[in-house]
Amino acid sequence: MRRAVLLVLLLVFSVGIDPARADDEVKIIPDVVYGHKLGLAMTFDVFQPKQDANGAGVLFMVSGGWYSRWTPPERAKNFFKPLWEKGFTVFAVRHGSSPKFTVPEAVADVRRSVRYVRLNAKRFGVDANRLGVYGGSAGGHLSLMLGTTSDGGNEKAKDEVLRVSNRVAAVVAFYPPTDIRPMVRPESRYYKNFPALRFKLDLADDFSPLLHVSQDDPPTLLIHGDKDKLVPIDHSQKILAAFNEQQVTAELVVIEGAAHGFRGADQSRASGLLVRWFEKHLAKETAKGNG
Repeated sequence: MRRAVLLVLLLVFSVGIDPARADDEVKIIPDVVYGHKLGLAMTFDVFQPKQDANGAGVLFMVSGGWYSRWTPPERAKNFFKPLWEKGFTVFAVRHGSSPKFTVPEAVADVRRSVRYVRLNAKRFGVDANRLGVYGGSAGGHLSLMLGTTSDGGNEKAKDEVLRVSNRVAAVVAFYPPTDIRPMVRPESRYYKNFPALRFKLDLADDFSPLLHVSQDDPPTLLIHGDKDKLVPIDHSQKILAAFNEQQVTAELVVIEGAAHGFRGADQSRASGLLVRWFEKHLAKETAKGNG
């Protein structure tokens, strides 16, 4: 199981990498600190198109099995090229990683990352109301948590970041776990293989996106392989049904024959769908105010 997660993480930062430099096309701002915990910094990297920026920002959840690892941004930049070459500014967000931190803590971190980006939108050249989020597997779960459980911020908070909304305007999730209640049970294979799931069982409802779908959720695209044995496709099917019931704009694209972690043509297709979804729903004339 751990090998499957490591494979996903390797795929995330290897697909599309070109040894040729793209510095003339994209500006990299590495290791932006968006918060601290236990005396350590939480960071993200920024990839800004140097020309034809469209003013929209997309946050990528660096997460597989709720492990979040650092990769030199110069190596990762071409993974994000389909987005930044279309004018999107990309934020590669790292959260407090398993095995030290659990799912609730990872969710808190990525919520803070959205608040920080929104608070500093002008600095990064993005519209605070046009922020999208995406990720695969655990990163897809975190993306859906942002889409379904966001808030407007706490105006009484002493920390100015916490006063800001963590709402997003569009979501894309690849093969995401959407109901983690069975996964956090000690007898579960997931519990045994993923330390991030070892938290109090009575909190599982709070961190299962399936249970939090509501009419005000942002447009959401789900992409899942029908041969996925790690996160079965019914996770996406069930949350799609919930979105439909609440009349949320949502789609599920099934990639036939694909397992967990897309490769080759499947990866290219998923990447194209991702870009088109954000072009459609983060365009200035269509994005809803979420600040």
